[in-house]
Amino acid sequence: MSNTKPRDVQILPIGTDTTIIRSRSWARLRFEIEYALAKGTTANSFIIQGDKIALIDPPGETFTEIYLEALQKRIDIKNIDYVILGHVNPNRAATLKILTEIAPQITFVCSNPGAINLRAALENEDLPIVVMRGDETLDLGKGHHLQFIPTPNPRYADELCTFDPQTNILFTDKLFGAHICGDQVFDEGWEVFNEDRRYYFDCIMAPHAKQVETALDKLADLPVRLYATGHGPLVRYALQELTHSYREWIKQQTNAEMSVALIYASAYGNTATLASAIARGITKAGVSVESINCEFADPEEIKTAIEKSAGFVIGSPTLGGHAPTPVQTALGIVLSTATNNKLAGVFGSFGWSGEAVDLIEGKLKDAGYRFGFETIRVKFKPNEVTLQTCEEAGTDFAQALKRAAKKAVVARQPASNVEQAVGRIVGSLCVVTATQGEVKTGMLASWVAQASFSPPGLTIAVAKDRAMENMTYTGSNFVVNILAEGREIRKQFMKVYAPGQDRFAGLDISEANNGGVILNGALAYLECTVKNRMEVGDHWLVYATVDDGKVLNQDGVTAVHHRKSASYY
Repeated sequence: MSNTKPRDVQILPIGTDTTIIRSRSWARLRFEIEYALAKGTTANSFIIQGDKIALIDPPGETFTEIYLEALQKRIDIKNIDYVILGHVNPNRAATLKILTEIAPQITFVCSNPGAINLRAALENEDLPIVVMRGDETLDLGKGHHLQFIPTPNPRYADELCTFDPQTNILFTDKLFGAHICGDQVFDEGWEVFNEDRRYYFDCIMAPHAKQVETALDKLADLPVRLYATGHGPLVRYALQELTHSYREWIKQQTNAEMSVALIYASAYGNTATLASAIARGITKAGVSVESINCEFADPEEIKTAIEKSAGFVIGSPTLGGHAPTPVQTALGIVLSTATNNKLAGVFGSFGWSGEAVDLIEGKLKDAGYRFGFETIRVKFKPNEVTLQTCEEAGTDFAQALKRAAKKAVVARQPASNVEQAVGRIVGSLCVVTATQGEVKTGMLASWVAQASFSPPGLTIAVAKDRAMENMTYTGSNFVVNILAEGREIRKQFMKVYAPGQDRFAGLDISEANNGGVILNGALAYLECTVKNRMEVGDHWLVYATVDDGKVLNQDGVTAVHHRKSASYY
């Protein structure tokens, strides 16, 4: 997909008196973990024109100008009666301010937490707002008697879904979305969106699995025929399948043997972004996350999450040289609740100074807690390198918990006959490398096999908790460096790396045509493009075609990995 196309707006009727206005960005829009696949996104907004006109979810300031221009061609903005907001963030303020200047008669419709955020974002305590707590309805006429369902979670405490019984459309905002830009408004041929929807769930929904399950229960009895999502293609054809998948993915989180309490507050969204990346790293390693925004959580909720967790991570912004009061309160609860054999982690963002992070780290160190990763301090907004570092830190944290749990088992069971037999399967030793923006990474792999002649293709099994996993989605490129016998390069990639550490320091490398890293000391290399992925237990099986390649050492012999059991790499 080209990312050089200009941003644009796509308009289409989707139901009786109902129109979608899709603001499209073909390039990666923001540095947040859920956008990391860099497939662009759509900000979906909707108009319902009954006797009264309602505008649902105007986009953020990235699209303000082109959106309002497209909207004005469709309707007279001065005739809009209501603006319904599935959630409120400061990014939307620019668009909303202009709307209120053009049409001061607009009444906003949102949840109670949304009303608080909206008044702050627009710096106006006297905004006309109708608060929807769950029982209220809004009659637009012509049968559009809207119902509202609050579906809050720690990251979006103001989340609100809207159901129109006239069209049976559920406006889901964050639920069921995907960050992918294309010409399709609906999801015909929906299988092609599966991995994007799964990735979006893993990033946005997995850390709030309990709250997402509650939301699905609230929505279950509505006769929905279409999910009008806030991002990506609308869900019509895969409605049952995606709903079922959400239930299954939630089960994976709630059935995990261990959990981590992730406690944070976020002044401008930056700390929440870091929290999402750390949560993604933890969940991909098979440990569940209970995410708690301490601005909205009561003390008992924090205490309960800490008691049942194997470890905890605390994040804070620095405001006026201090941690916000809710973070200080949460820290007090942690110190009085968590035994100091629980693993700890600290992170935070700041503008000019980071005293809050230092304070939390110091208090935990004084209390004797061990840390699962080096404390993360980020000045201003995170970039893609920072997000990768946070994700790797989360994975390290989860792996440390799992190692500790294994050590607690008194005696390891000997490998079974099946494990011993499977372990005799031999694979060539390779280093797989990939680049995405400023991030370069690589991993040692032995589960690589030729899969097709025409086109030439191979499969590679990538563990879900590998840092590399994010770079093996459909359309991604990577390089397979096939190693020759000898241990020098192999030793480099058998090291334990700190989050964000350079894997290639000291190696003779060059850049491949697809942007990946070629190890000049390898036996041969193959430049590959991912065509398909399949979830197989604790790994992803990736099928890729070979676009180019070269033998670098005609006299070398391929390095082979011999194992005695399938339980070990």
